[in-house]
Amino acid sequence: MSAAAKGAMAVGSALGLAASLSVDSGSGTRAAGQGNERAVDRLSADDAAIATMSDAERAALWRQRLHEAEAGLTRFLVARGPAADLRAWFGLQAEIFADLPGPSTHAAAAWQRIFFRGQALMERFLVSRYGEGILAEWAASNAEVHRTVEPDREGGAADPVRRIARQAELYGSQYRVHVAEGSTPAAVASVNITHCAIWDYREQARSNGVRLTLTSPCTYCTKAMSANVRAKGYEVSYQLREDRSGHGCHWEATVPNTAQEA
Repeated sequence: MSAAAKGAMAVGSALGLAASLSVDSGSGTRAAGQGNERAVDRLSADDAAIATMSDAERAALWRQRLHEAEAGLTRFLVARGPAADLRAWFGLQAEIFADLPGPSTHAAAAWQRIFFRGQALMERFLVSRYGEGILAEWAASNAEVHRTVEPDREGGAADPVRRIARQAELYGSQYRVHVAEGSTPAAVASVNITHCAIWDYREQARSNGVRLTLTSPCTYCTKAMSANVRAKGYEVSYQLREDRSGHGCHWEATVPNTAQEA
């Protein structure tokens, strides 16, 4: 077995316990990656579909997120021309894609482990070479991939907001989507995440020996989310919050010029 594969397996083993982390979804505890037990009859059809994503749908979103990040980093390195450290990048790719789940495996927990490991490795690769300031450039590169691979669901500003909600759902976060009435497709939409379970998953992973580069997931996440929303043609704003229930955030996507016309 190669050194890259051994290193990747070590990280993956440490992440294995984190995949079963339970969080409070507002109606009892659940494991990250399981269906949200909120009263889905009170949600719109689109939002209920997020809360009740199947295991296969969750696994597919984890794979898409990994694709966006890895392809975005490749795109970033291409833009740097001959200055890119290709030998190190090829070695990192071997670690990212080591021990992938089999083609018949749809288990979201398995792909969550692969994504989280890859994200941690790519953050370490970039920050160790270029510093934290480079993360915004990587996020912008990833967003160009996201622009192409994320489907247009014809929901207007609700589309990028519901992508944020789907990512929050993957970790078992507490959140609520709001879509402004009065226009179809939506001109304004927002998601309020009252408890971001990414923090829980990261800390469980850290306690299991996973080496994390960034002190806060918000350091990169806010750049990535903002870039993705803008790549889809919407204006974006966000606010971070922290209280007794943990870390959270509020995101709003707006069709350009909506605020001026209101």
